[in-house]
Amino acid sequence: MKLKLISCEIFFREMEFLLKETPHQIDVEFMQKGLHDIPTEEMLKRLQEQVDTASKQNYDAILLGYGLCNNGLDGLTARNIQLVLPRAHDCITLFLGSRARYRKYFDENPGTFFKTTGWIERDYVADELKDISIPTQLGMDMSYEQLVNKYGEDNAEFLWEELCDTEKNYSQITFIEMGMEPNDSFEKTAKDEANSKGWKFKKVEGSLELLHSLLLGEWDSENFLVIPPGAKIIPAHTENIVRYTQDK
Repeated sequence: MKLKLISCEIFFREMEFLLKETPHQIDVEFMQKGLHDIPTEEMLKRLQEQVDTASKQNYDAILLGYGLCNNGLDGLTARNIQLVLPRAHDCITLFLGSRARYRKYFDENPGTFFKTTGWIERDYVADELKDISIPTQLGMDMSYEQLVNKYGEDNAEFLWEELCDTEKNYSQITFIEMGMEPNDSFEKTAKDEANSKGWKFKKVEGSLELLHSLLLGEWDSENFLVIPPGAKIIPAHTENIVRYTQDK
């Protein structure tokens, strides 16, 4: 098959490794991780543009290296070529290999912030996206001192607690080891961050199973949604996470 992969760059190392093992011809477009930080309608617009461009070429399917991602793919429409999307709320399911494993780990380790090599080395928002990012628009990327200088101490305290203290519900960093790491520097970075925050640190072994199946064309209905031409992705609000509709 001739396939197009449109993927978040957070999977760069994993996808590059797995592309060597697929028998299919796959053209790749990596999108900036910072799309997750901009309004969902803007993220959808940029992904739709990529899908529309790919739809003008002779592909058998367009693969999406994403989960639903805070509804950033809600409304993404297949044109004349089918889309294939993993059934996942976000990328952690893809790094852990299944929805069931993610759910089990989350239930047993509440308050966990996950890190991978991709998250660490691409943890930035490009200048072209920063001005429209939600943290910038809401002032969530400001320090407490900056808030005090701009809004006064009383207002700053309220804003910090309600908007800026995005880590208040976390108490642990878990590093997902994917086997793509060139050395232990990324694990050390995650561990040092946990120590600096006074959080627990854990490491788990990741899985390439879902990503591998995506690239091999093994799209079973349990793990993947195949969106036919003319249909669009919408949230399912069930264990299936996503479905499609062909409503006009």
